[in-house]
Amino acid sequence: MSAGPELTSAADLRLVDLDISGMTCASCANRIERKLNKLDGVTATVNYATERAHVEAPAGVSAEELIEVVRAAGYDAAPVRTEPETPAEDASDGPDGAADPELDALRQRLIVSAVLTAPVIVLAMVPAWQFTYWQWLSLTLAAPVVVWGAYPFHRAAWINLRHGATTMDTLVSVGTLAAFGWSLYALFLGTAGTPGLTHGFDLLPQRTDGASHIYLEAAAGVTTFLLAGRYFEKRAKRRAGDALRALMGLGAKDVVVRRGGVETRIPIGQLAVGDEFVVRPGEKIATDGVVVEGSSAVDASMVSGESVPVEVTVGDSVIGATVNTSGLLVVRATAVGADTALAQMARMVAAAQEGKADAQRLADRISAVFVPAVIAIAVATLGFWLGSGSSGGLTGGDVTFAFTAAVAVLIIACPCALGLATPTALMVGTGRGAQLGILLKGPEVLESTRRVDTIVLDKTGTVTTGEMTLSSVTAAPGYDEQQVLAAAAAVEAGSEHPIGAAIVAGAPNPLPEKATDFVAEQGVGMSGTVGGRRVSVVSPSKVEADLPDVLADAVAAAESGGATAVVVLADETGAPDGKALPAPVGVIVVADRIKETSAAAIAEFRRLGLTPMLLTGDNEGAARAVAAEVGIDDVTAGVSPQRKLEVIAELQSRGHVVAMVGDGINDAAALAQADLGLAMGTGTDVAMAAGDLTVVSGDLRVVADAIRLARRTLGTIKGNLFWAFGYNVAAIPLAAAGMLNPMIAGAAMALSSVFVVGNSLRLRRFAPRRQN
Repeated sequence: MSAGPELTSAADLRLVDLDISGMTCASCANRIERKLNKLDGVTATVNYATERAHVEAPAGVSAEELIEVVRAAGYDAAPVRTEPETPAEDASDGPDGAADPELDALRQRLIVSAVLTAPVIVLAMVPAWQFTYWQWLSLTLAAPVVVWGAYPFHRAAWINLRHGATTMDTLVSVGTLAAFGWSLYALFLGTAGTPGLTHGFDLLPQRTDGASHIYLEAAAGVTTFLLAGRYFEKRAKRRAGDALRALMGLGAKDVVVRRGGVETRIPIGQLAVGDEFVVRPGEKIATDGVVVEGSSAVDASMVSGESVPVEVTVGDSVIGATVNTSGLLVVRATAVGADTALAQMARMVAAAQEGKADAQRLADRISAVFVPAVIAIAVATLGFWLGSGSSGGLTGGDVTFAFTAAVAVLIIACPCALGLATPTALMVGTGRGAQLGILLKGPEVLESTRRVDTIVLDKTGTVTTGEMTLSSVTAAPGYDEQQVLAAAAAVEAGSEHPIGAAIVAGAPNPLPEKATDFVAEQGVGMSGTVGGRRVSVVSPSKVEADLPDVLADAVAAAESGGATAVVVLADETGAPDGKALPAPVGVIVVADRIKETSAAAIAEFRRLGLTPMLLTGDNEGAARAVAAEVGIDDVTAGVSPQRKLEVIAELQSRGHVVAMVGDGINDAAALAQADLGLAMGTGTDVAMAAGDLTVVSGDLRVVADAIRLARRTLGTIKGNLFWAFGYNVAAIPLAAAGMLNPMIAGAAMALSSVFVVGNSLRLRRFAPRRQN
């Protein structure tokens, strides 16, 4: 869902997303991908795990043409829907999410096949139970399994054969039909149909009279094991995508709009930008908007991963799908449908799942030649064992042994695990990240997180809150700090300046007195009349009178610590010494407050092997003070946006792999230059567009969680690939050497796919590390 089927890129390319149906293995995905890429100007990526094609196509190539190419290859396709599903559209019919007819049909086929196969295997494995005509009962039970139970494999193999291709289904179909066909030959034309025949079951193939040996247990058993593997694989793949489906289904089903003073409940699809809607306690906020009435605490955990509700009031922005926990709110919609933050998050998660890491591209190239190679190995195995017995005269036992080894090669080599290794881990990892408020742009980000050794942090809005807050109040001798603060707040109440807002926010509410006759002087400060006295709040550099030592010391301490100090002046009626000039009565210090979690986040970066560095456009004093408090040693201050980019490039030229964390427009260039750009979701859209990874909340600790999750996901991918490669490398020679019974080979192959998907699902248990 990374883009709608009709988006146009800057390079006159359209991004087309297609849902693909009919794929049964990674070889199918590779084949569709090759067919699409043969079109002029088309670049396609087909993901077997997500069953989706992501295509960049010239404007002249329509989605219908792409769908026809997919259908010509023997599969089907449809454009991906462009908006998140509502809860009504994604109604769950079971623990695995919405009803899935394909999964239900597969379950039914598996159950019937298992019931029929069990007696066949038991009779073959226990000679004591082999009654007079047991082999004919086995044929009666096994035939429906091989013909009907294995029909999906046979059908896919035939479709691919018609198109001159081979896939995993080719291996399964040829292997099971060969075992079943040999059994029919032995029963009807050989001696296997003789009443009273018995033969034992061995884990290793044996040299026996070929015409008296049947492989019905192998044909039926392999079919049932592979059906089981495919069923559990498909169900696990659905679980892997649960996080994205849950994200898409978070939105409200309907909404109460206020139009002309009348409240009306309408479906969410009818809500338009500019509409005002009512959100009562306990209800979901229908869409992104701005609060126009009321105040409340909003639980944003489902979107940002933050567990603590956020207080909102008039003028604050809210995100759709978050929950209003207390007061009644009236919100004006600012975005609906595909433009909401929730839809954008879902698109980012889906885009990351559709991409391919370098390791997966290697696996795809191997899968493309794997099936033909396996068929060649099976033929060579058959020829070798037949040839090895020909010197002393070819016997039925030699033929049986050669045939069994060849079938085992076909069955054991199916490359399902190879095709699932990367996409399933990526699906689970990105889905879990979305639940925690971590959005990855693509799988290539995973490689970057592994190599990063330096993390560069912007100060304002990243390490600090980006908002001025009251730090301290110092009163001149003879004055009270609370009186000084109240008088200054009364003057600043009419100001929109951040310093004034910080003073007002830190003062008693309501103020004991209100100011009149406001006068604002640009670059100087504010003044007004409070209780009959003229009070001014000005910059220290604009004060003509000498400051008392206590106030001068407060100003000096503030400036050395990177904070901002203002001086409060009062006219002579308020001055105890009767001076004619306004006298300084106090100093108020405001500062950009450091986030409570920043120091813990820096410590976590060090535990991850990253060296933190502060890179800011703020002054040296402020930067040093913040760095000292959170535990950063390396500080570069007073830099322009261009200089930030140059600093990143200089670090890279010295061999460092650099991650950059920022939130503002001035960080965008540096985020793009860094090997790994991490954008804070509380910042600007420009910064998030430039970053490789977005942290929805403003908590810097989540950046550390994001790096840990990305590394854990990459580690899971590598573990999966190691298992998949190692499994086939080890198993094929064993089968070719005649050391694997075909039925055991089928069970092992099915379990390998289930193992890979199950290993990926462990990422669902990833938990943030919280140490304050």
